[in-house]
Amino acid sequence: MLGGIAEAMSHVVLKATDDFTKPGVSALVLSGHLAAFMFLGQAMKGMPIGIVHALWAGLAIITVTLLSTVIYRQHLDLTIWLGMALVAIGIAMINISQGHSH
Repeated sequence: MLGGIAEAMSHVVLKATDDFTKPGVSALVLSGHLAAFMFLGQAMKGMPIGIVHALWAGLAIITVTLLSTVIYRQHLDLTIWLGMALVAIGIAMINISQGHSH
């Protein structure tokens, strides 16, 4: 979960780097990605790689979408929100599955 959040935060901040010409913001993006991979590696110690990656990517997609809507005031139509709901349902299904252990 922390890996997905770190990834999402760094993706949202990426827009503010202005092609990596702003050192402080760029450092934030790079440290966010590093943190995401560190958390991802920790999660892989106890869970199958495919499950970890699916959860990480799905959580990042939803979080980036929500944050970009709030921070950058990006308008998304109903079809996109429906897709986000399906991603969330998929994440929930993976988490409640008996096919893996945490």
